[in-house]
Amino acid sequence: MQITELRTAERVPIAIDARKMLTRTDCELIHLSLRPGEVLETHSNPFDVAFYVLEGIGELTAGTESRIIAADTVIEIPAGELRGWKNLSDANLRVLVVKLL
Repeated sequence: MQITELRTAERVPIAIDARKMLTRTDCELIHLSLRPGEVLETHSNPFDVAFYVLEGIGELTAGTESRIIAADTVIEIPAGELRGWKNLSDANLRVLVVKLL
């Protein structure tokens, strides 16, 4: 059994609070926390991604589409497609990112 706590998880070297909760050869699980108004700029990755919104409300831009996404929602984004987040609420936006490698 391997246990990783958010408070001690390895940080991802980006401008927002992002932490590696699980790293394997076939997937990676990242916890994102965006403060009110904070933005994760649009970017692309060479792997499929699934986002699960834990809490808060954010705007997800994927490709040419933007949608308001609330807690308890899963969104799949294919490899190579641009994606980015903006926290629209007065509370933190917390998202689990599943990188399907």
